Amino acid sequence: AIIGANSVVGSDIEPYTIVAGNPARLIRKRFDDELISLMLKWNWWNKSIEEIDSLIPILTSSNLEEVKNKIKSLITNN
Repeated sequence: AIIGANSVVGSDIEPYTIVAGNPARLIRKRFDDELISLMLKWNWWNKSIEEIDSLIPILTSSNLEEVKNKIKSLITNN
């Protein structure tokens, strides 16, 4: 999640959302629901540092359809 400066968070923040304000309120989701679901299922943050380094091109790509397809293939191959 991204939390805006000087925001006051009084409850859980959903993954991959942007919140701001006092109290913190949802501004928008960073990705669509399908990509968020894939990212949560993939658990990239539990990978080794070496594996995460190799995944940087996927994690930083701006082509979100390509990212979805790559994550789907990585999930099915594990």
